Amino acid sequence: MDEIQSPSDDAEQLAQNPGPYPGQDFGIELQDDLEGDTLREECGVFGIFGHPEAAAITALGLHALQHRGQEAAGIVSFDGSRFHSERRLGLVGDTFSRREVIERLPGSAAVGHVRYSTTGATILRNVQPLFAELNAGGFAVGHNGNLTNGLTLRRELVRNGAMMQSTTDTEVILHLVAQSKRSRFIDRFIEALRAIEGAYSLVSMTNKKLVGARDPLGIRPLVLGELDGCPILASETCALDMIGAKYVRDIAPGEIIVFDEHGAHSHNPFPPKPARPCIFEYIYFARPDSIVGGRSVYEVRKAFGAQLARESHPEVDVVVPVPDSGVPAAIGYSQYSGVPFELGIIRNHYVGRTFIQPTQSVRELGVRMKHSANRAAIEGKRIILIDDSLVRGTTSKKIVRMMRDAGAREVHFRLASPPILYPDYYGIDLPDRDGLLAATHSIEEMREIIGADSLAFLSIDGMYRAMGEPGRDPANPKFSDHCFTGAYPTHLTDQTQVEPQPRQLSLLAEAS
Repeated sequence: MDEIQSPSDDAEQLAQNPGPYPGQDFGIELQDDLEGDTLREECGVFGIFGHPEAAAITALGLHALQHRGQEAAGIVSFDGSRFHSERRLGLVGDTFSRREVIERLPGSAAVGHVRYSTTGATILRNVQPLFAELNAGGFAVGHNGNLTNGLTLRRELVRNGAMMQSTTDTEVILHLVAQSKRSRFIDRFIEALRAIEGAYSLVSMTNKKLVGARDPLGIRPLVLGELDGCPILASETCALDMIGAKYVRDIAPGEIIVFDEHGAHSHNPFPPKPARPCIFEYIYFARPDSIVGGRSVYEVRKAFGAQLARESHPEVDVVVPVPDSGVPAAIGYSQYSGVPFELGIIRNHYVGRTFIQPTQSVRELGVRMKHSANRAAIEGKRIILIDDSLVRGTTSKKIVRMMRDAGAREVHFRLASPPILYPDYYGIDLPDRDGLLAATHSIEEMREIIGADSLAFLSIDGMYRAMGEPGRDPANPKFSDHCFTGAYPTHLTDQTQVEPQPRQLSLLAEAS
């Protein structure tokens, strides 16, 4: 049986990193109210097999995927006889830039994960990759996505005697593999995947294999790369670029790919279905320099902006992006409309994700910690602000006010995506419908709330046209666009359960 070096528990983590604020003992992150008005990243996964510097390369790959999750990071490595694990709250660089940490992760195979919690609290026992000792040896897994029947499966597993060590839906996969009666690991893994619903890209590792898997609709991305002849799995191509690896191909929807000493083995155990990749990878989540599904994310976002200019273009003097995610769309808008592009808002990249605001007056200044008006570019001018999306509207309202305070004569607001009308259950942290501004207010009411002179969104058909499609086909949409349309691509088993949900078992209730 393989042995694993025990990762630091929550108490050890807090002793090493006591943190500046009360509440950290419970894994609670105190956020300013601006964080609730942005789309929160999902998670990122990375794995490499057969390289003598596996852990160091994994750490670099996770740095490139940091935008997908800033709450925690972890790496599990295997040295031929033992598994080793390092999991920490905080950014990748907080832990994995230190030589002594990498030296505690020997071996030629490693998997890594950066996390933003869509299920489970922000505590160390939820940090991935998760690891378990099975009867055939150790098994580590990192998961990007969200299971829509995770709570249902979890409840069933607990009834049957399973003892859960975390509150994340990923642990369900460990138990399903462990309980399978199949003799071969790959058959046990496939049996586990047949039981789950929702969105997942998985990177997992045993003492002999590196395994990647993507859900049958391809909702979450997963790519295959190669470095020095060694296979790499990663959430995005930007992680391959970071380490100088060659992009090979995307993992196909529903594909399970296994790497071992005999090479690569691909399995396709699910009936083929039309792919439905998440449209938000292009709108917000993926890094602009990544290639997702054969498309440059940067070019797609520019196309969103250009299409937005076709659909709605008031008389303005300058185009101003809301940094950083609104920049490519604003460039596209400017190029199509001919209106000059200006950095009318400067973002402070050195502000952390948390901030204690002891008084109302300080809370009111919170937006200025992250965004400052560039008065020289906007004073006396009619400006159009371009952002990627609108959730609650609180940040938009404060930015519009900031522009007016800096002397803008008119402030128009445009969003390079359609109105968000429905919550997400596949890994995006969106509030319920009553927390979505567009779901509860008309366009005119939203305009009044944020204080803009005009407000408009990219149309759904326009979004599809920017993706190179003729429009949205309601009978066969090419993307998972449920946040705009309510057309969820999978069963939502957990959402239809009528059985009372105990608080300690409720994954969705604990979602941040």
